[in-house]
Amino acid sequence: MIPERLEGLVAATADLADRFAAAGHNLYLVGGVVRDAITNRLGDHADLDFTTDALPDETEKLLNGWADAVWTQGKRFGTIGAKKADRFYEITTHRAEAYSPDSRKPDVTFSTAVEADLSRRDFTVNAMALRLPGTEVIDPYEGLVDLAAGRLRTPLSPEESFSDDPLRMLRAARFIAGYQLVPDDALVDAVREMAPRLSIVSMERVRDELDKLLVVEDPSAGLWFINQTGLAEHFLPELPGLAVEQDPIHRHKDVLAHTIAVVANTEPDRILRMAALLHDVGKPATRQFGPKGVSFHHHEVVGARMARKRLTELRWPTEDLDAVVTLVELHLRFHTYAMGWTDSAIRRYVRDAGPMLERLNKLTRADCTTRNEAKAKRLADRMDTLEREIARLREQEELDSIRPDLDGEQVMKQLGIAPSREVGEALSFLLELRLEYGPLGDEEAARRLAEWWKARG
Repeated sequence: MIPERLEGLVAATADLADRFAAAGHNLYLVGGVVRDAITNRLGDHADLDFTTDALPDETEKLLNGWADAVWTQGKRFGTIGAKKADRFYEITTHRAEAYSPDSRKPDVTFSTAVEADLSRRDFTVNAMALRLPGTEVIDPYEGLVDLAAGRLRTPLSPEESFSDDPLRMLRAARFIAGYQLVPDDALVDAVREMAPRLSIVSMERVRDELDKLLVVEDPSAGLWFINQTGLAEHFLPELPGLAVEQDPIHRHKDVLAHTIAVVANTEPDRILRMAALLHDVGKPATRQFGPKGVSFHHHEVVGARMARKRLTELRWPTEDLDAVVTLVELHLRFHTYAMGWTDSAIRRYVRDAGPMLERLNKLTRADCTTRNEAKAKRLADRMDTLEREIARLREQEELDSIRPDLDGEQVMKQLGIAPSREVGEALSFLLELRLEYGPLGDEEAARRLAEWWKARG
């Protein structure tokens, strides 16, 4: 009798498992799909990971003629990839791998036993395998017990596990947050001791793991973990930098606690979450104490520069990086219009936010972490009003792609000038009119342009 939660996996892998068995090889399904099937969290796993006692050449031979495509880029690490229909497969020879002390590339040796392979996995909850064909769960390190107990441990000592791959220290944060697991004391101590070793991991891998942490339902526990263990200092030093000294007189909020709360307030959108994480990074550098308390003047401008530098070092794609920087730079704009929004102010807000408008409004709402219910309601009501006003103005005019009423050709024809700096200045003048007064029409725009040109002499 096959447990219902495993039926789909067994059916999806039956023909491949039979192929390996006929050749005299064992095949095991491993990785997150096994863990998630056991915990009833199995979604649409389009990618399946396997381990086998077959050597890479034999695996490649078995996949040829079965898969629609086979690739061998990871062959020297024991991995052969394949695609069949809409599913991707990675099959890796049982292995034991470890990083040499100063290398970013693992040294790989192969094993004939699945238990040895599982011992090199990152955590016990991932060190389980499903023997195929069939439903026998191989669990030599009590991953099932740890899942039930809500505990995060490593199969071998954490020092050995993190030496094998230092990125696992950061991955622990994702499992702490995503699966509500409590890290074993020995694991926490090892991360504190070995955090500098993260420097041998490529920044691209660090970036990808951080991104995965940010989009779990609530990353808070993981963010606290990387801060409290000192891990963040080696790839995101701005985070511990937010734990600025408290001001006992004016009692301003802890910026780090506020930041993590803002991240939790946002939906699991990678760009929005990163903007929430970095939105106040400029505060420590701009903090000042005055008679009215603490202030952080222009921290959004300073923070935008810091965000650009950090995301560049994390190798974020340029388009996504620019989006986050825009959100950080504009996250206070809403509060500059406390007395109400004119149509001109709305046009400029929408123009400056561009395609990030919806995310900017979500970040602004999430940034309110006050426990004062009356204040929170006032801020929410003001944002509701702004969004209604934006919708109203959209019905009246083209709001999301604001352009001058006249184009460059019309400007040159009216003023009798060739392409030049003056054309750009004229278009800037017309754009300011459009932002201030809305659509004027060609005739009125031409009249005002003539007055502007005449005034220039």
